[in-house]
Amino acid sequence: MLPLPSVSSDVIVEMNIAKSCPGEYCGRETIDADCGACPRGFQPNSKSPWSQCTECDGSLALHDWLYLGFMALLSLVLHWFFIDFKTRGKRFRAVLVLHLSALMESAIAAVLTLLMADPLGSMHIRSCNVNKLSDWYTMLYNPSPNYTFTLHCTQELVYPLYTMVMVYYAISLVLLMLIRPVISYKLVEGRGTKSIYAALYFLPILIVLQAVFGGLLYYAFPFIVLVVSVVTSAVHLASMKEQKMRDLIVDSFTNGRNATILIGHWLLHAYGIISLTLLKQPGFQAPLIALVPFPAIFYVLTVRFSNPDNLGRT
Repeated sequence: MLPLPSVSSDVIVEMNIAKSCPGEYCGRETIDADCGACPRGFQPNSKSPWSQCTECDGSLALHDWLYLGFMALLSLVLHWFFIDFKTRGKRFRAVLVLHLSALMESAIAAVLTLLMADPLGSMHIRSCNVNKLSDWYTMLYNPSPNYTFTLHCTQELVYPLYTMVMVYYAISLVLLMLIRPVISYKLVEGRGTKSIYAALYFLPILIVLQAVFGGLLYYAFPFIVLVVSVVTSAVHLASMKEQKMRDLIVDSFTNGRNATILIGHWLLHAYGIISLTLLKQPGFQAPLIALVPFPAIFYVLTVRFSNPDNLGRT
């Protein structure tokens, strides 16, 4: 009889320990460690027999960058909306200075956020892959082995998309309090304080929005941009005093404020098209951007039929 091959004690220990962790998002840093949440910037490897936590070495995909851009634009557009809403009727120079201040704050916050991401000081961001909606909400998938206890494996599986947006809003809030009051007092004679108060409300709200609905926004933001840009464009055109075709065309392009708002809506609509299609088929999808002015053109062409003032006429 042939002798049986000998097996070392280390291999026996490894065979006994090497068991995958329960749940989808639990992992181990080492083979003899307890199952739990992986460190920040790591993901449990589904191909590992013992759910090894492996360091993420990927880079942000185009959809990831567009999502980060959407969240940054969201705060910037809100800044501009409240500046325009709260300073309407004020001098053009004062309003323009406040708009440029909001743009500068957002740009500085975006650059600082990118530089603070891993690797520190580099514009190349190390990231983990996002595979599905549940990756954003690991806290809802903590397993309960044998229903005796809960194994907490909550982690930022979508590193760094979840916290990066919050860091951006936090930096924006700090820059707002440092820069805008000085500009408001020194350059625009104290105008713009109400827009500062508005930002002190909506920036914390955006942080909570990201914390609760970040995953939903990640998948839905292209549709949100498209729908909101069309609706708000129609609202803007409907708010103009003259609702005749010729007057709408003239006022939209001769009035600086109206032209800026209209072109801004077109840019947002193009952003939504690019986010939705990712231009995977450029030859077919890129020409869709030419349809960006269509909602405004449709409104102008049909205003005579939709104007309530014309309903009583025969």
